[in-house]
Amino acid sequence: MDTDITIIGAGVVGLAVAVRLSGDLDNIVVIEKNKGFGKETSSRNSEVIHSGIYYPRGSLKARLCVEGRQLLYDYCKKNEIPYNKCGKIIVATDREEEKQLPSILEGSKKNGVTSGKQITGEEVRELEPNVEAISALYYPESGIVDSHGLMKELEKEAGRNGVDMAYNNKVTGLKKIDGGYDVTVKDDEGDFTFSSRVLVNCAGLGAYEISRLMGIDNPYYRLYFWKGEYWGVGNGKGKLVSRLVYPVPETNTTGLGIHATVDLNRGLKLGPNTVYLGDNSEDYSVEHSRKNQFFESAKRFLPFLEPDDLHPDQAGIRPKLQKPGDPVRDFIIRNEADKGYPNLINLVGIESPGLTACLAIGDYVKQLIEKT
Repeated sequence: MDTDITIIGAGVVGLAVAVRLSGDLDNIVVIEKNKGFGKETSSRNSEVIHSGIYYPRGSLKARLCVEGRQLLYDYCKKNEIPYNKCGKIIVATDREEEKQLPSILEGSKKNGVTSGKQITGEEVRELEPNVEAISALYYPESGIVDSHGLMKELEKEAGRNGVDMAYNNKVTGLKKIDGGYDVTVKDDEGDFTFSSRVLVNCAGLGAYEISRLMGIDNPYYRLYFWKGEYWGVGNGKGKLVSRLVYPVPETNTTGLGIHATVDLNRGLKLGPNTVYLGDNSEDYSVEHSRKNQFFESAKRFLPFLEPDDLHPDQAGIRPKLQKPGDPVRDFIIRNEADKGYPNLINLVGIESPGLTACLAIGDYVKQLIEKT
C-alpha cells in the first residue's frame, strides 16, 4: 500500500483524527479539496465549547461532547490556544419557559453534565446585569475557543507526527482492492491514484457523496444542509454581555434558538437561525430581510438591543441527517466492515457538537480501526 491511512477532509474533525491517529501510527495522509484547512463548517460557527446538555442520553453526541469538552480545554491550555471558559446561561423570560428548566437540568445530569444549576432572576442579574430573565440554568463549563487557532495547532502537530497534508486535492474516485482501497484524486496537474489500507471519511458537507463514491449509497446517510446566519451587535453594546446567553429551546426544532455568543475580543453576535437549503446549495449569504427576526428573538432577554445595533456577520451550513419534520439524528461514526468495506470509517452528519467533540471523535475513530 502507498499509504496506511487516508483521511478525507481537513476540517477540525479531520485534523483532530489525524493528530490522534498519528500519535502511534505512521504513513498518514490528509486529502482536502480546498486550499487550506477548515474552509467550510469548521470556520463558520459560534466557536462554542458545549457542555453536552441537550443531546439524547446514550448518543454519540452526548458521550463525545462530554468527553471532548475536557480534552479540548486541556489541549488548548497545553498548547496556549486562546479560549474562555465563560459559562452559559439558559434564560426563561416567562413562566411557561421556566417550567421547562427542571427537565433540561435533569437531562443534562443524565448526560454527565453535573455542574449545572438553576438560578433565580436576581442571580442572573448578578452574573449578567444587562440580561432579562425570571430564572435560568447556569452551566459554568461552557465556553468559546479560537477555532482557527485550534485547527492551526492541530495541523502543526499532525505535521510533526509525520502526517502529509495534501491540499487542493479533490477525491474523484474510490475503489475497494485487496487489503485496502484505491483513491483517485485530482489536483492542478490532473488525476492520479494511490492505495491506502484505511480510509477515514471526514468530508463534512461532502461526507455523503464520498460514501456514495465508495459504493455505500445508503439513504440513511443522506445529508440535508441547514444554513445558520449570524448578526453582529455593534454600537459598543457587545461589551454588555460576558457569557453565552441561550433561550429555552422550542420543542422539536433543528437548533437551540437564536442565542447571544461572545467572542474572544469581547464582541457579541446573535444566531444562528435555521434555514433549510432544500437544494443542498452552499449558500453563505446573510438574508437582510431576517434582521427583525433576530432582533425580536433576542430582545426578549437582551432589552438593551435596538434594531440599528445589528449588522450582518456570517453564515455557516450544518450537515444534518434530518430534513424538516424528521426526528433528531445522532452522529454516524462506524467501520463499514459489515457492509464489505473493512477499515472504511464513515463520519456522516458531524454537526454540533463536532468542534467540542473533535478530539474525542479522533480517539473513537482510532478504536474503530482494525489492525490487519
